[in-house]
Amino acid sequence: MPQVSLFSNGTIALVTALQALGIGGEVITTPFSFVATSHALLWNGLTPVFVDVEPGTLNLDPGRIEAAITPRTTAILPVHCYGHPCDVARIGDIAARHGLKVIYDAAHAFGVEDAGGSILRHGDLSVLSFHATKVFHTFEGGAIVSPDPQAKLHIDRLKNFGITDEVTVAATGINGKMAEVNAAMGLLQLKDFRAAIARRARVDGTYRRMLRGVPGIRCLEGAETVTNHAYFPILVGPGYPLDRDALYVRLKAHGIHARRYFHPLISEFPMYAHLPSAAPRNLPVASRAAREILCLPIYPSLDLASVEAIAEIVAHPERAAP
Repeated sequence: MPQVSLFSNGTIALVTALQALGIGGEVITTPFSFVATSHALLWNGLTPVFVDVEPGTLNLDPGRIEAAITPRTTAILPVHCYGHPCDVARIGDIAARHGLKVIYDAAHAFGVEDAGGSILRHGDLSVLSFHATKVFHTFEGGAIVSPDPQAKLHIDRLKNFGITDEVTVAATGINGKMAEVNAAMGLLQLKDFRAAIARRARVDGTYRRMLRGVPGIRCLEGAETVTNHAYFPILVGPGYPLDRDALYVRLKAHGIHARRYFHPLISEFPMYAHLPSAAPRNLPVASRAAREILCLPIYPSLDLASVEAIAEIVAHPERAAP
């Protein structure tokens, strides 16, 4: 039965997950994520190998993974981007054939399910973030979902300095424990979680209704899952009268704080740009997505009148010129 280990934040959980599995060498991952995904690799002395994403989901493209595998590859670190599940079946098959570990960065995926149950059951480990921007949060926090009690025991020791008893330190652990006040916040959040997701779903549905058919605007479609409506991303492409950055500025002028999430790509930051896999020619889909992506406001208390006003500006930017 899956086990949960709570952490002080999602980044420390990622760092610890890599430690727990003894990952070394190269790890195949996505450039289209928050930078914590690949920073966790560098903190473990690992080399990220970036692979392009699928145009429909913006998740790691399984069709490109095998070409990136080398004798130094030990693991795959995909991200359930915006809470939409990766192609876990194909990734799992590739990993099994090549003897690789799979750690899912599931920072966005709390509460997400596929036909078999929680999406967090896939891979060797799944890592959550409970940052205040997430659909479920503990102010700040995170978790690792592991497959069995033995794996949990190892992870729990690593997050507590490697201590096994009062006089024994058996591993080079870290202080990654969740504080009691954060845990208390999480317990309160759980009481209203399903209702909050239902309110997010209404926001999502209103955006989709009002933006359907707007030239140059594409709404990402999720897989056939129970989703959590963590984000509402749109792609601002050809046919729209403004580019993405101009729309971002237009919305900001009206007090609407959309987010270019994820821009820039991780692979463009200086600690990664020198890697051969980071070359833009290797990442055409991710590079385009980073130029076009814009996440519109979505949260449980956002009233539908405000959602309609935001969508109206996106649908008719000429009417909302500052």
